[in-house]
Amino acid sequence: MALIDEIREQPDVCARLLQRGRSVIDAVAAEARRRDLSFVVIAARGSSDHAAVYAQYVLGVLAGLPVALATPSVVTQYGGRPRMANALVLGISQSGRSPDVVEVIEEAQRQGALTLAITNDADSPLASAAGQVLDLAAGAERAVAATKTYTAELTAIAMLAAALSADPDAARRELETIPAVITDALTADASAEDAAGYLADMDRCVVLGRGYNLATSLEWALKLKELAGIGAQAYSSADYLHGPVASLDDGGCVLAVRARGPLADEISELVARLRTERRARVLLVSDEPGPDGGATGPEPRLAAPPVLRLPFPPRLPEWLSPIPAIVPGQLFCLYLTRARGMDPETPRGLSKVTLTH
Repeated sequence: MALIDEIREQPDVCARLLQRGRSVIDAVAAEARRRDLSFVVIAARGSSDHAAVYAQYVLGVLAGLPVALATPSVVTQYGGRPRMANALVLGISQSGRSPDVVEVIEEAQRQGALTLAITNDADSPLASAAGQVLDLAAGAERAVAATKTYTAELTAIAMLAAALSADPDAARRELETIPAVITDALTADASAEDAAGYLADMDRCVVLGRGYNLATSLEWALKLKELAGIGAQAYSSADYLHGPVASLDDGGCVLAVRARGPLADEISELVARLRTERRARVLLVSDEPGPDGGATGPEPRLAAPPVLRLPFPPRLPEWLSPIPAIVPGQLFCLYLTRARGMDPETPRGLSKVTLTH
């Protein structure tokens, strides 16, 4: 099975998870309420770590729970024993085989914490270590670059946030629309291929997002590195203005994610500024048509390049937007890899499972 096939499987994967995973999520949420847990700790690596960044926002906003990333080497290399007894501790790993993630969950279990493994292998060491297991049931993901397991992890986290929210029924109704919205997001295929041809000569870029979609920018940048060998660096749009913006060359490449919500105008204004001041070439993943930038600023020295757009449907609230938003980015990375004469099925120097300690 090729990478493009796994990208196209995502609506079905998320639909199955929404149906089959609810009982586990409801049990974990009920126990978390019973224990009156006050925070969440997540151990993850790679794409799963980006899903954990999404969890920081969605669990913080919907459930009022602060989320800490576990920093596994604190346990595995330095022998630290962070106090996790009063936390919900999540281990997120598509393979469930990364020893450092497993060891964090084992330590949390020893302390009596409520633990949940989110994995695509219900027989993995991570699943064995945790008190509860949510099997993503995405089917074998043979492509090295994670796609369907990433959106499944986001969906699992969104399900947990919904179950812990003040109005679980309303949140679940919004969740049920995800498979159809991902299906529509896949129609960006032709736009992604065109954009890849236009930007095939870039060797580095910045990828900007903020809020819920900071996770999207991180994951998009990782796929650019893994597949196309691009020197992609992801930033929160707020952090980018605190220094890194000075490193953008005239005519440099900027990729950005903008979803409807309180941060949409900030992304538009930053895109407009970079186009006028740096003549940046911009690729924007967005759920709203809008003007190219939206903000006024100094007149460009030369005509600013047009903004290329990769759409995803505007039918979801912002808290769910990272699930379909990454899909046009995945398609773009696939076509960019091909446009650069590389094989997306065999990324340089990578294997499907990376074991870290």
